[in-house]
Amino acid sequence: MKKLVLSFMIIMLVSIMAACGGEDRASSEQGGGETVTLNASNYKFDKEEYKAKAGDVTIQLKNAEGYHGITVEGTDMKIDGEGKATANLKAGTYKIICSIPCGEGHQEMTALLVVE
Repeated sequence: MKKLVLSFMIIMLVSIMAACGGEDRASSEQGGGETVTLNASNYKFDKEEYKAKAGDVTIQLKNAEGYHGITVEGTDMKIDGEGKATANLKAGTYKIICSIPCGEGHQEMTALLVVE
């Protein structure tokens, strides 16, 4: 019984350690792509410009305030509410637009994704 409990505790500890950290990193360790996190609040994103390397780019949208969604012009990336979308992007500049009307400042709620 003690061995079973000890084994369970070791598995839980390893799982917790594997899940910690990582979300704030720009690079995704799985698949060699980039993950860019956008935090949306009413009428603005947390940055005016986000950067990623060409190739597989994942955008993760988090709603800090209000309910938002995004579309990325020139791609098929679309997120409604919180979530993720991935696309293989070539170098260039892509406009990110809030796709869910969120109030008077909605029209100005844009940012750029610069892929190098």
